[in-house]
Amino acid sequence: TACAAPRPRRLAIVARADIPVPVKGRQYAYRLSLPLPTFSVEDSPLIRENRIATLEERLPLKVFGMAEDEAAAVRWLSDPANHCELGIIDIFLKQGTGLGVLKAARGLHLGTRLVVLSNFATPDLRRACLALGADEVFDKSNDIEILLGYCARMVAADGVAGGAIG
Repeated sequence: TACAAPRPRRLAIVARADIPVPVKGRQYAYRLSLPLPTFSVEDSPLIRENRIATLEERLPLKVFGMAEDEAAAVRWLSDPANHCELGIIDIFLKQGTGLGVLKAARGLHLGTRLVVLSNFATPDLRRACLALGADEVFDKSNDIEILLGYCARMVAADGVAGGAIG
């Protein structure tokens, strides 16, 4: 089941200058920032809620859509009214798989960065995910801080949330 959220409107989002983000050459800098629009595919409500809370608390990021199975995720991603710049996808879902989500997303040519967060990030699964279009694969148990660093670097590099405005 998808939890639809309205497409983020960048101009309507309040900018924040109190979020530290990594900056090349400095450990952290405070910058005027906008949240990075994100989509989450996770079948466990508890894990999904905890992950979203962690991401939104520690990064200039906002989850605008969620799905707990492959069909709902593909529907959300296929809807032109929805927009995200980062998709965080679990592999094992209530119905279908994250591999199916990756394959469908690749066919949609969204320009969205897609990362996999799984308890089973084996070398074979990593290769399969990367072959289907994942930008990175992270292990839920060991790589949360690495995922947070990836997101922070993405925000800073893209200027979505890390670039100065004005």
